[in-house]
Amino acid sequence: MKDHPNKHIQAAIEYALSKGWRFRHGKGHAFGRLICGTPEHGEHQVSIWSTPRKPGNHAKQLRRKVNSCL
Repeated sequence: MKDHPNKHIQAAIEYALSKGWRFRHGKGHAFGRLICGTPEHGEHQVSIWSTPRKPGNHAKQLRRKVNSCL
């Protein structure tokens, strides 16, 4: 997996992976997608943007989504 250029978002991705989420590479504006590893949670997924307006806030959103699924 290629690292995200923003260190806060990259840390959030690594956090999600440590909690059992999967990463899928994206195209265009999306850097990728995080998908919950629990089979019953097929709808639990979130996009990771390549260049969000506020990277710190985007990283917090990613962590919140991961934590809401635990």
